Amino acid sequence: MADQGSGGSRLPLALPSASQGCSTGAGGSSAGTSGSPPASGNPPPPRNLQGLLQMAITAGSQEPDTPPEPMSEEPTPPAAGEADLAADQQEREGALELLADLCENMDNAADFCQLSGMHLLVGRYLEAGTAGLRWRAAQLIGTCSQNVAAIQEQVLGLGALRKLLRLLDRDACDTVRVKALFAISCLVREQEAGLLQFLRLDGFSVLMRAMQQQVQKLKVKSAFLLQNLLVGHPEHKGTLCSMGMVQQLVALIRTEHSPFHEHVLGALCSLVTDFPQGVRECREPQLGLEELLRHRCQLLQQQHEEYQEELEFCEKLLQTCFSTPTDDSMDR
Repeated sequence: MADQGSGGSRLPLALPSASQGCSTGAGGSSAGTSGSPPASGNPPPPRNLQGLLQMAITAGSQEPDTPPEPMSEEPTPPAAGEADLAADQQEREGALELLADLCENMDNAADFCQLSGMHLLVGRYLEAGTAGLRWRAAQLIGTCSQNVAAIQEQVLGLGALRKLLRLLDRDACDTVRVKALFAISCLVREQEAGLLQFLRLDGFSVLMRAMQQQVQKLKVKSAFLLQNLLVGHPEHKGTLCSMGMVQQLVALIRTEHSPFHEHVLGALCSLVTDFPQGVRECREPQLGLEELLRHRCQLLQQQHEEYQEELEFCEKLLQTCFSTPTDDSMDR
């Protein structure tokens, strides 16, 4: 996670002198262009937050004029309109990526929000028709929100969390879902109001469904967020047990072994630590968890050190859930 306080220098709201400049592309990189005219003949891209925001607002916002009826019988090539749309989309994507880079600096992020940038992201781009705009909007929301309570509160007040959860749960593009999860994490970790909204919107169910997908990055990050929330907010363990979280986590451990299991076992450890209800559910005979954990320990002991943490989680679960009643593990 980027350090917002040191992510580059603060960008002024006023436009700097014409000798300073940057170029934007799909990758969001910038480079000096002083002394050379724009290659395409178009105006140079903005170099301040307000200009970039205005680009994101106006690019593609007006429908192209309806072309006049052709004087000849030759049809108008359709490629022209498609090229214009593609250029508009590329321009907006470039603006969003450059804004994400700039807003790693907390002062720039605050200025961006003062310019109503969040209203644009939540109101237009999170539900844009193209995946490239949706995931860049989610990324920018997360970048601005992480560790900044005032921005988190503004984003939550705009109803962004509901839209982000919908993207995580339903979007057809894997990149959109991963970036939506990043933004969600920035809004609910260490943010009580965000976590309460997350609970009201059944966010834990969305998180569990994300862990059941085939996208490895999505699975790992979802399990990591679940573990983090369990450690930071143990008061919600009862809610998760009532949802059948223990049974679903065990079912995930039974899938073909992968590095993702380390995070699932970590979440399960967090769920049972100092929580007798979770221990009782792990002991249910139909789960067969004890046998599964002992078999997994044997497997991991033959592997390299890369699985050391997973092995430790297995051993902790065995000790916590399946030790003898006289053991003091239940009191830890």
